[in-house]
Amino acid sequence: MSQLPTRELTTRVLAHLVLTAALAATLCAPDLALAQASPFMTGASSLQTNILAWLTPVAIILIMVLGGMAMANRLSWGWCLGAILGIAIGFGAPQIVTWVRGMFGV
Repeated sequence: MSQLPTRELTTRVLAHLVLTAALAATLCAPDLALAQASPFMTGASSLQTNILAWLTPVAIILIMVLGGMAMANRLSWGWCLGAILGIAIGFGAPQIVTWVRGMFGV
């Protein structure tokens, strides 16, 4: 049986203490240890909020322009249907994403 030098013994004891402290912290505070809050979801939610904030006045102005074009008899039904579809997709994107994720079980 060989004797370990004092420095190596101290390093091993310190490593075990750090490991034990980390295990205790994990067991006592699993929310902090597992880190379930994703910064990417926070950023995605912020991006979605910003896009909707920009889309609202753009959609209002688009409807006003389409109304003016209809009054001037210069409106194609394709433009009208495209605007309606674009506004529905823009404002319904969170529900559409939830629906598609539910279809694929994600």
